[in-house]
Amino acid sequence: MGRMTDTAVPERLAEIRDEFLELPEAERLQLLLEYSQELPPVPPAYDGHPELCERVVECQSPVYIVIDVDADGVVAMHATAPPEAPTTRGFASILVQGLTGLRAEEVLAIPADFPQSIGLTRAVSPLRIAGMTGMLMRAKRQVLARSAAAPA
Repeated sequence: MGRMTDTAVPERLAEIRDEFLELPEAERLQLLLEYSQELPPVPPAYDGHPELCERVVECQSPVYIVIDVDADGVVAMHATAPPEAPTTRGFASILVQGLTGLRAEEVLAIPADFPQSIGLTRAVSPLRIAGMTGMLMRAKRQVLARSAAAPA
């Protein structure tokens, strides 16, 4: 965790990470559950249309994400995750809040190991961390695809 990796973590995600790391390990799961309750609803255009979203197969629960990139290259991430999968929902919420508003190139620069950096590797199963990594990787791939498709 040198300073080098830090430059690539956008401010909002770095704030979220620090929020977790400042807590004793035993309390981090509670914070994750709080995030799970803050997952914004998806826009009506995507609501009830999982076919427009990408299923994150790395997650055991049915998690779907979709990325919008506007003409200015600003990213908005949307995600759905079932209430009965609060840790997964929490991770989705962190990414939605952390990625929305970023520029495409900032999202693409986020280190792949960000999910490992927020101090939850002992609080949640490796499978869940892998799920969050899957969400991040798919989000980055969608950003790349949407950016490439956007008229220059």
